[in-house]
Amino acid sequence: MPKLDITSQERSALRAAAHPLRPVVLIGDRGLSESVLKEIDLNLKAHQLIKVRVAGEEREGREAMLETICDTLSCAVVHHLGKTLIIYRPDPAAVQAKTEAEFTTRAVRKPSEPHTPKKQAALGVTRTRRTEKTKRAAQKNERQDTATAAPRARRAGVAAPERPVHSIPRRAGSALSLRAGARRITRSGKR
Repeated sequence: MPKLDITSQERSALRAAAHPLRPVVLIGDRGLSESVLKEIDLNLKAHQLIKVRVAGEEREGREAMLETICDTLSCAVVHHLGKTLIIYRPDPAAVQAKTEAEFTTRAVRKPSEPHTPKKQAALGVTRTRRTEKTKRAAQKNERQDTATAAPRARRAGVAAPERPVHSIPRRAGSALSLRAGARRITRSGKR
């Protein structure tokens, strides 16, 4: 199996993530055997990032063991610090689940469909160009009808229906009144 390569940014992030970890596999005086490789593989499947402790070897021997481990198990070298080896192998099922979870919330629409805001899409409301177009046309017709009804009513001598400029009800003498200086409050709180 080929050795896995990672970028320096990934290596730095993995080294930081491995800092609090304890070694899960110990390689003794007998060296790297099939059972030790099997144990390392098992822990890589479970944790993806592990520390391996090597006892009693020289630096060249540890580097040779690290290369053998990475070649046979297709994992990446994160760090080699003294007698501690940090290795990483991503779990393909976890990577696939992460990418699927990332794209499940993504809205999928055809290029001809209009944009639907996220909140409306979450509620299941869909918009089409035809319904949007008919709504806009109906609103435009309403505005034209109300705009032309008032001048016609004035000409006919009929009082036009009073239409407020906004939907806020007004009371005489309220704080919302537009009359400037209608109420003056002094510092003592009296009028």
